[in-house]
Amino acid sequence: MAEKKTIEMFTDGACSGNPGPGGWGTILRYKGIEKELFGGEPNTTNNRMELTAVIMGLSALKESCKVELTSDSKYVIDAITLGWAKKWKANGWKRGKNQPALNPDLWDKLLHLLEQHEVTFHWIKGHAGHEENERCDRLAVAQSQKYK
Repeated sequence: MAEKKTIEMFTDGACSGNPGPGGWGTILRYKGIEKELFGGEPNTTNNRMELTAVIMGLSALKESCKVELTSDSKYVIDAITLGWAKKWKANGWKRGKNQPALNPDLWDKLLHLLEQHEVTFHWIKGHAGHEENERCDRLAVAQSQKYK
């Protein structure tokens, strides 16, 4: 079996108001070749845009890959690496104290994609000069501006 390709992925989401117009940006890099993906919605939340950036990046991969994912979203990274999203799904999309989990449609898509790829999550502080994170932020903000 051939070794899986290793892809670097950087993501960010933005929202003007929460909810409000939002955007997301993703950079995929393989052997120095980059592809930028981006989009937005007229009425959304920052967390939905953070999730969408990851989902769209993983969805763009045409085969099962190893992915080194870098994001400033504790919401996304903690929910996956600490197992919260899987627990929410197992509990019928309920969090503790029987509260509904937010964004179950997106979490369900993300969990499905994570079954197809080997993803390692890396958290970085946002707006701290990380080159690719800053680029993703600019992509996301530009998309959110389209809906103002």
